[in-house]
Formats: sequence, C-alpha cells, structure tokens
Amino acid sequence: MNEIISRNPLSNNNSLIHYFLQDINSNMRIAVIGQSLFGQEVYKELRKDGHTIVGVFTIPDKDGKADPLAVEAERDNVAVFKFPRWRLKGQALPEVVAQYKATGAELNVLPFCSQFIPMEVIDHPQHGSIIYHPSLLPRHRGASAINWTLIHGDKKGGFTVFWADDGLDTGPILLQRECDVEANDTVSTIYKRFLFPEGVKGTVDAVRLIAEGKAPRITQPTEGATYECIQKKDNSQIDWNQPAEAVHNWIRGNDKVPGAWATVDGQLLVKNLQMAEGKMIPAGQYFSSGSSAAVELTVEERAFALQMRAVWQSILTNVAEIQDSTDFFKSGAASMDVVRLVEEVKLRAAGCHLQNEDVYMNTSFQEFIQMCVRKLRGEDGEEELQVDYVEKEVNNMTVRMPHQLFINGEFVDAEGGKTYKTINPTDGTAICEVSLAQVGDVDRAVAAAKEAFEEGEWGRMNPRDRGRLLYRLADLMEQHQEELATIETMDSGAVYTLALKTHVGMSIQTFRYFAGWCDKIHGSTIPINQARPNRNLTFTKKEPIGVCGIVIPWNYPLMMLAWKTAACLAAGNTVVLKPAQVTPLTAVKFAELAAMAGIPKGVINILPGSGSVVGQRLSDHPDVRKLGFTGSTEIGKHIMKSCAVSNVKKVSLELGGKSPLIIFSDCDMDKAVRSGMSSVFFNKGENCIAAGRLFVEDTIHDAFVARVLVEMKKMKVGDPMDRSTDHGPQNHRAHLEKLLEFCRTGVKEGASLLRGGQQVDRPGFFFEPTLFTDVQDHMYIAVEESFGPVMIVSSFKGGDVDEVLRRANATEYGLASGVFTRDISKALYVSEKLNAGTVFVNTYNKTDVAAPFGGFKQSGFGKDLGQDALNEYLKTKAVTIEY
Repeated sequence: MNEIISRNPLSNNNSLIHYFLQDINSNMRIAVIGQSLFGQEVYKELRKDGHTIVGVFTIPDKDGKADPLAVEAERDNVAVFKFPRWRLKGQALPEVVAQYKATGAELNVLPFCSQFIPMEVIDHPQHGSIIYHPSLLPRHRGASAINWTLIHGDKKGGFTVFWADDGLDTGPILLQRECDVEANDTVSTIYKRFLFPEGVKGTVDAVRLIAEGKAPRITQPTEGATYECIQKKDNSQIDWNQPAEAVHNWIRGNDKVPGAWATVDGQLLVKNLQMAEGKMIPAGQYFSSGSSAAVELTVEERAFALQMRAVWQSILTNVAEIQDSTDFFKSGAASMDVVRLVEEVKLRAAGCHLQNEDVYMNTSFQEFIQMCVRKLRGEDGEEELQVDYVEKEVNNMTVRMPHQLFINGEFVDAEGGKTYKTINPTDGTAICEVSLAQVGDVDRAVAAAKEAFEEGEWGRMNPRDRGRLLYRLADLMEQHQEELATIETMDSGAVYTLALKTHVGMSIQTFRYFAGWCDKIHGSTIPINQARPNRNLTFTKKEPIGVCGIVIPWNYPLMMLAWKTAACLAAGNTVVLKPAQVTPLTAVKFAELAAMAGIPKGVINILPGSGSVVGQRLSDHPDVRKLGFTGSTEIGKHIMKSCAVSNVKKVSLELGGKSPLIIFSDCDMDKAVRSGMSSVFFNKGENCIAAGRLFVEDTIHDAFVARVLVEMKKMKVGDPMDRSTDHGPQNHRAHLEKLLEFCRTGVKEGASLLRGGQQVDRPGFFFEPTLFTDVQDHMYIAVEESFGPVMIVSSFKGGDVDEVLRRANATEYGLASGVFTRDISKALYVSEKLNAGTVFVNTYNKTDVAAPFGGFKQSGFGKDLGQDALNEYLKTKAVTIEY
C-alpha cells in the first residue's frame, strides 16, 4: 500500500503530537445516518471512542433482511429508525423530523447514505453534520465519485470528510486523505485497499477533531471542481474512438458496477466470458494479467473463511489440503456440490445470499472468500429501489403510490418530464400527476426487456426458480391487498369490496395459478417415418417468444394486468405494459411489488401513457415479438394491422362484446333475477362480458321486469369506499357522457326507458342504473355495446328456441353468453348453438383462473387464463435427429 498522505491542515508534526496527547474521550451525542457495512464499522469505532449513539437512521429492511448498520445497533439496544423517506416533494416530513429531533443529537455523522436528508435535520445539531465522500473534493462531486476517479485516469485518489450544506457535496472540508491510484486499479480494488479501511478511520478521526474543538472548515475552491453523472448501464457503453488508455480507464472505472459494455458490428453484447475449464469472468477482466488486490479480512471474516475452508475440504475429499489457489471445479466439484456450497454459506452467514452463478464466477478458494466478504459488506448489493411516493390518507390507511414510469427496475420520469393528472371519478378531483410516456421511453423499455430476456438472469433462470419468484410476487400482492384495492377504488371508481374480492383477489389467484405452471411447460415426442437404415427422433420444445407488449383497459386495471402478465412471465418472456391512461396507479404499484419480489431488472416495464403514442410504438416496434391487447374492436383492428406491417407479431385480442342472455320460462326465477342483475350491473356495467341484451320468454317477461325494478330500487349508488354501496361512479367523464348519449338514442328510437338513464346529481361521474324494455333488434342499443349499467330487455315467443338463438347470434361479437333453464337438454343444446367463447348456464360472470377466456368473431381471438393462455406466449420448435 502506498503511504497515506494526510491533507488535514492541522497535520504537521507539532499538531500530531498535540493531537495524540489530547484527551480524546470527550463524549458527544451522535446520530449515525446511513447504511452498509461501512456505516456499521464507523458506528462501532465511534462507540469504542466513548461517544453515545443516540439513534441510528437507516434504510428499511429489504426482503426481511436488516441493513448491517441496523443489525449492529439493534444488538447494542441503540434506537434504530428505518424511515422509507425523509421528504415528500421536496418538503421534510414533520413526523420524521420530530422523531429525529427527539434523540437530542449534538452531531450527525453520515458515513454512507443513499437517502435525501432534509436541511431541517442537517442543520439541527449543535455541531451540524459531517459526510464521508470517496473523492478529493471539489473533484468528482456526485454519487459515482470512485468510478470517475478511474475514468479520468487520476493519479491521486482518496476521500473527504466535509461539513454538510444545502449543495451537492459542496460543504466546507474538514479532513482529506489521499493515496496513489495504480494503473490497474478498479473500483473494487481501490475501495478495498484504501477507501473502506482508511475511510472508517478518517471519519472517526474527524469526529475526534470536532470533540476537541479543532475541526477546520475549509471552503472548497471553485477551481478544479467537477460534477459527473451517476454511472448506470445505459451510459456505460465503450466508445472505441479514443486512445487505448482512455478505453482502459473507462472499462476499469465501470467495473464491476454498472459494468462497461460494447457492441461488435452492432450485434454482440459482451458481458461475461466462460473459459475452457468452465470458469466465468467479467469480460472486462479478460486481458488482466493478475488478480485484483485482496481485501484485508476482519477477525470475524477470518473466522468465516476458516469455516468455509472446512466446508470445501468436506466437499473436495480428494484434495489433501485446501489452498487459496484450490479451484472448486478442477478439483472435481459438480453442480450438486455448488448447491451444497451455497446452502453451507447460508448456514454460516445469514446475510450472504449467493446464487449458483456466484460460485461459477469465483472458482478458486481465495476468489470465493473475497466474493462472500464483499457481499457481506454490502459492496455487491443492488441499489435500493428509489420510489417517489404520493401518499394519501384514505380508507383508514395511508396509501403510498408510485407515479412514475417503471423501466429497467427503476422508477423514472418520462422523456422531457411530461406528466398528466389522473382523476378520481368519485369527485372529479386529481389524485396526482403521473409520468406520461413518450416514444423514447418505449424504446428504452423495450431495450431493457430485450436485454433481460437475451442476456439477463431471467432468460437463464430455472423454471422452478421463476415460479418461486411469481409465488413471492403473489404473496406480496396479498400482503398489500387492502392498499391495492384502495388505490383501485380511487383510480377506477370500483366499489371497494368488489375491488378487494375481484380486482385484487383474482389477480393474486392468477399469479399463483401461473406460478404453478412454470415448470410444467414441455413439448412432446412425435413418431415420424424412419430414414432407413438410420432412425429418427423428433420432439418439440415450447419456448418463450421474447419481448411482449401488453396493452390493457381501464375497467379492471389490476386484474387485466394479471390475466396477461402472469401467463407471459410464467412462459419466460419479458414484458412492456401500457396501462389505460385513465387508470395507471395499480400498475405502477404492481411494479414496486415486483421489484420487492426480486423480479430481475428489465423483466417488467410499466409505461403509463396514451394509446396513440405508447400503444402505437409497441405495435410498430421491431423488437416486440408478441402483443396482447384488451379493448375496443376498432382499436384492436388497428393494432392487428400495425403488428402485421411492422414484423408480423404474434397477436392476441380480447375485444368488444354484446353478450346475449336467454331466460326461459322454466328457469329458477329468483336465481334468474339475481344473476340477470349481476350480468348487467356488476362493476357498474364496465364489464367486457356484461349481458348486453337479455332475451326473456314472453310468458314471464312482465314478471321478470317487475322483479328487476324492485331490486334496482334497492341499489345504493354512492361513495365506493362505503362498504354498503352497490354502485360507484363510472370510470371517467368521457365514458359517462357516452352512456348519456347511448340512453338518449334508445329513447329516440322508441325503446321504453323504465328507470335511470340520467347522471346522478352529485359530484363525480355517477350514472343511474338503467332499464330499457320493448327493444327491437334493429335499434342502436340492441346492436352496440354500452359498457355501462344499462339493461336491455327483449322478449321472445315461448317454445321457439331456434328463433331466439338466431337473434342472439345475430351480432358481430362473440365474447360471452348465458342461458337460464331447468331443462338440461335445452341448456346443452343452447350452449352448443350459441356462438361465443364462454357460455354460462344458470349462472353468470363465473370466471376462474383455470378456465380459458376469450371470444369469437369480432370479439377477438386468443385466450387469457387457463393452460390455453400459456400458448399465447410460447412458440413451438420441432427438432429432428437422425441416428
């Protein structure tokens, strides 16, 4: 190690002697704000120095695992606070600041902190706040300071402890220490060699100087100041049009997070290389002549290494002694041994979660231990998901709603910062601003999905592991079901109890159902003519399609997402989904839960936006290989044309409907009335399979209508959050106006309006449940879908089954249908003759995750739900072998 050069202005010989003669046990009340193993080590050293830690403020637990700093503090019975955020829309949260101030801290120490801390906290203590930063300020301000130190080829690196102010790493300097940057240093090596161990010491030394009243405040010079952006995957591509040294610095400055990458002839993405002996290495290390500098282990880490050496010895029984250079696979280990090794690590280090690939990429004992230690220190951990929530107190709970696009595992603003307001249909007020995706956002999302499918761990994942993640996602949805249902009610107007049971409940069931299918997707063997004297073997494989675009409607925002996305993911695809522009909020909340479940980055991308921009670009995009759509027949035709012209995408369409319900005189009248009401008014009539027309046998027509009128008068129209409400507001204003016009047309054409047909006189988009009779086959309301709470009743002559079937089938739609009769023969005959994808007999709306759902004719093609849905997201490959 190069000699450490202190740049503290007090660091001459006399001041050093005086420094060590001082009583450094001056006790201060300190709040430690931060995270990671670095923060843990600073915390431990401050306690050793005799300071009182009055509170540790760190990040929330991730997947049930506490941050190392929190673990250490809780072990010492120190108060630990795990605030998800300190600010909302730039304003400090009063309740959070109050809890912080109650600790009575005299100094804030921020060793490593990924959260934004408000100035009300920074400036509160008597001695202010100090922050550790891994560069020699004012050079390389920003979150990727170590990366840019290497990218710029700096000969000197180091760290700064500075006084926090309201700028970005601009506060006065308290202490700096520097080291030489070696030609082959990477982010990892310089961090392990100097920035971690000396950074801990330097941060503690800075606190000592404050306690002694000797801490300087040196204004940062403006000359030489730089600020660079955060290094992420999308801005780490290698530019080959620069000198070799600059290319070398770029690669090492990005290795291993986010990892530099390059294309060859615009086609090849090089990330990892597999050597002949089976070892995998990052591509950037291929030309490295030697191994990276090893991190020095602590006492606890050396004890862990000793335990793991014994584990290796028990696995590699043919090896006399495990040396640092012993190679796991060259010594005879097999895939089962990898599984055992991963499990042995879990038993000995609960905080170290390995994947099998980690073993394949660190095959020598020394590499293996170094990798485990890095993970234990949090150096290889993924970035915490940053969510800018909109919070509302509603339905006796605090709902926390993301409102940005979700691309490649991150919530991000739309291109150009474009937003729009999503409206609460209950009162017509804005819920929040939502990011409005643009064409460039679609392209980025598709690129992320393509990389996740072709290069990411999702494409390599064992199907059972994929199923395990989907089960975990379903569990998280269940844990958050009340919050999801509340958001759904706010955004779509669905009655809360229905949202909880159906919108959210069936979504959870759907993900669990398809999670179980993940490891049951298989092909078959096929006997073919033999090529004598040789023989043949032919078999089929079911393979995922690739990047799938999904466009869903506004009537069941979360459930429609689940119906398509669950099957798509179970088949192994990646997805870019556009929720309806008027109901985006449960989709982006779902994205947050998917990230919490561990779904890899890029697998799920959510883009709120308009159909003309986002939907059209998904239809046209050459890298999207499948598009699933639920919506109107008119838009479905346009999508089908675009998908054909662009790259002949596979398409599935669930489109409009005018579902007939036939009620015979021999029915169970009570049941027919209840189900007939439900067939029309379920979910405010915003139901794709709603009975668009009821055919009632003439001998019971008047009695049926009278019973329906009685029941309609009992319906409570009102606040959808009220548990006693039957009927909430329509989804949005344009739809309400369409329903009003639909009813006016029915009256003009001569149908009898017995009830409803008007807007309810109250704020919001409420519409009266409506009943029309005397509806003739040629009328507009008999032919077109209302997609609202409008019951259309026509009569038919008793005994004329074939005539009523002709009238029921005289439509271009064929989504669903129903029949009520006690005559089983009649029921079977009618169900056979009805030209619809679903036929209900003596029931209605009874869908299930295991039963396929989809229409005929202009109601579309392809299936959601059931085993059939998987085939919409799979392709069949035939393989023939001659032997």
